[in-house]
Amino acid sequence: MAELQFYDQLMKFRLFQGMSRSELLQLAGQTKFGFVKLVAGKSVVRAGDTCRQLWLLVGGQVQLTTESDDHGYAFIEEVGAPWLLQPEVLFGATTRYVCSVQTLTDCHFITLAKDEVTRLLSDFLIFRLNYMNLLSTQAQRREHRSWRRAPRSLRERIIGFLLDHSTYPAGHKTVRILMTRLAQEVNESRLNVSRELNQMHSEQLLVLRRGQIEVPSLEHLLMKA
Repeated sequence: MAELQFYDQLMKFRLFQGMSRSELLQLAGQTKFGFVKLVAGKSVVRAGDTCRQLWLLVGGQVQLTTESDDHGYAFIEEVGAPWLLQPEVLFGATTRYVCSVQTLTDCHFITLAKDEVTRLLSDFLIFRLNYMNLLSTQAQRREHRSWRRAPRSLRERIIGFLLDHSTYPAGHKTVRILMTRLAQEVNESRLNVSRELNQMHSEQLLVLRRGQIEVPSLEHLLMKA
């Protein structure tokens, strides 16, 4: 990767934004970056793996799969570059990935080992502030969820379920879930949930399949529902 292109790739990530070219030059000269290329269909990490490094997706598209604790349903998302894989699990009480990540296309990653991240947090104020702001923003968004207006309809409860389980509130989503389980999650009868989902299907907001709900565009669903 050419030097100029490398700097441009780093600047796409919030961790490095605000740093001058000279600071990036100093950072790059002192830091051991890893470069990983994976072809389509390869596993990047699996849920439950210990997080020992940051993965920065600089090219390509990946699929995230997150399962409920009892494995009763799974939520699948598609995310494209630039994207940073779960920086919140590098530190803390539980340093294990929550989701499994697989490449959908040929992908390029920049990696940073945990000891390198720790040193950057110590040596570069902007990097430290960016990391803190990133984690704080995530915490604030999750805290805000419990204070949102209560859903006024079954449709709003279904959409709320999709939003609450989304890593990114846009793009293609797939939920592998039985109708009876979704009814439990939204506190409604199976018959009413089935009726509402079929109505949303007829409005082309989602696609129903056996044991699966596909949302082609979550942002479109939010705008039209």
